[in-house]
Amino acid sequence: MPHNSGTGTVEAGRRRAQAAAFDQIGERYDEAFPHKEGQVTAASWLIGQLKPGARILDAGCGTGLPTSRQLTEAGIKVLGIDISPVMVSLARHNVPQATFTEMDIMDLAPGIGEFDAVAAFFSLLMLPRIQIPAALARIRHVLVPHGRLVMGMVEADVDDMPIPFLGAQIRIAGYPRNELRDVVTAAGFA
Repeated sequence: MPHNSGTGTVEAGRRRAQAAAFDQIGERYDEAFPHKEGQVTAASWLIGQLKPGARILDAGCGTGLPTSRQLTEAGIKVLGIDISPVMVSLARHNVPQATFTEMDIMDLAPGIGEFDAVAAFFSLLMLPRIQIPAALARIRHVLVPHGRLVMGMVEADVDDMPIPFLGAQIRIAGYPRNELRDVVTAAGFA
């Protein structure tokens, strides 16, 4: 179900454009970013906080590498979501032990189930700033009480800025570190 709040048709078109850009990027994403040390370190920390068999949502899973693979190898049950059908297909191929589905983070709802943690590496930056608090609220609603969130975002003072990225154009948002901390805290995360 496509997300249509806010500006409706304009927002739906924006989402389709973002998905199409990542469909176009496809496998080149992992070629362009083969080393994701910070992401691997954050996922290792998360694994240490959870019991084997825990359930994690990989929001904006991309190709499934490295996060979904790292989590499943640690015995964690992973559901990965992404707005790009090509990325979902690549993730299914790269991490067959996990479950992946095409879904917009703005369509997260309690019916998807409860998760012990959510990993959101560089997915929230694909939203305009006005939607990031709502996305964080949706994430919070699918977490079990005291569930964990690990996320990565570009540290930049930009909002819905178009940028060229691996031959496609995407739109990104970011915050200076202290402002991001305030947004995350305001969404109810410690």
